[in-house]
Amino acid sequence: MLLRLGAAAGLSAAALPVLGRATRSHELAPNVRALIERWVGPGKFPGLVASLALPGRDPEWIARGTDGFTDFDAVGPDSLFRIYSMTKPITGMAAMQLIAEGKLALDQPLHDILPAFRNMQVQDTYDGSITALHPAPRWITIRNLVTHTSGLGYVIIQQGPIRDLMQDKGVVPGVISRIKLPGLFRGDPVKGLDTFADRLAEVPLVYDPGTRWSYSAGLDLMGRVIEVVSGKSFPQYLQDTIFGPLGMTSTWFQVPQREAHRLTTNHAVIADRLVPIDPGETSIFLDPPPFPMGGAGLVSSPRDYDRFLRMLAQGGTFGGKRVLDERAVRMGTSNLLPEGIVLPTMFGGADSGFGAGGRLGLKGQEQGVFGWAGAAGTVGMVDMIHGLRSQIFAQFMPPTALDLLPEFQVALKQDVMALMTKAQ
Repeated sequence: MLLRLGAAAGLSAAALPVLGRATRSHELAPNVRALIERWVGPGKFPGLVASLALPGRDPEWIARGTDGFTDFDAVGPDSLFRIYSMTKPITGMAAMQLIAEGKLALDQPLHDILPAFRNMQVQDTYDGSITALHPAPRWITIRNLVTHTSGLGYVIIQQGPIRDLMQDKGVVPGVISRIKLPGLFRGDPVKGLDTFADRLAEVPLVYDPGTRWSYSAGLDLMGRVIEVVSGKSFPQYLQDTIFGPLGMTSTWFQVPQREAHRLTTNHAVIADRLVPIDPGETSIFLDPPPFPMGGAGLVSSPRDYDRFLRMLAQGGTFGGKRVLDERAVRMGTSNLLPEGIVLPTMFGGADSGFGAGGRLGLKGQEQGVFGWAGAAGTVGMVDMIHGLRSQIFAQFMPPTALDLLPEFQVALKQDVMALMTKAQ
């Protein structure tokens, strides 16, 4: 899920130097600050973190509360959060780097790298029978994987017999809690990224490749593509290509035990109440993951993720050094949807595109805003036209169960509009 947050709010590039001077002695986000303060406290969230940053500058951090109801460490930019699907843009940009280096091609057939995906079968009816099938009329491409247009299913989306099949095969790219929670537990994941890929190839597609946008396991499968093409394990490739060069020292598929004290508690929303389901000190993310999940597997800190967003805003550079090829960043934050495909209305429809693992605003106040959100209430966005960056970090599932994120959308837009007014 991604809220339609237009961080830029129509701010012109010419206004930014004036904006920088106008805000030197003023906070950037008073409405977001008020929102965070309103949502933290007894009967609400134990702690929340948000940020807003001007181009080329460190963020203004807004943090209130603690890491958990019974974990009294103050929450802040270096607290650790399960970012789930905010992993997807990281994986997408890693793939774009391989394309920029000529080791992979955007419209290259997936079966060139993973032969098991050459002759895929497709359901005649979406989420219908898993025996009434037809041959895929075209091959899955790398473009399809990073834009959710591959036809691959997703155990958190599909219904009926195909979901049962995915659960039985262990193609479950996500972990939540040691407790098998009704409505959140989707089955036990298979062990090993190679095995995940092989098992996924045995599952019928839910629609013909390149004909529809549907949330999928495509970015998880991309992790295996990256391994084969790069010759490195997926975690090692991310470390060498993105995390190490950016100084993202708090981003892992497995949180080291020595860092458990920084890991926040995740919650389920039950009858509008937050119920702890994954305390930091005993989190399932302290265990080795079944496989490194490129679509939902990372834990990160707000400070680390802002470094990633800042690098994107700066065309692939950080701290005066090049991290990713500029072509990789420009490609990954552009609209990569196959011709004729439109996002669902909830993601903006024709006003939106999709890049490498993240939604891209195409019109109005959201033009150029790239980013995605996580299943436990985290959102990260970067305005690729004006360089603004914004984030919010909570830990609750499902993130639509409370009004925090829609209210954040409103508060953020109010703050950016106020900044624009000051700059005029």
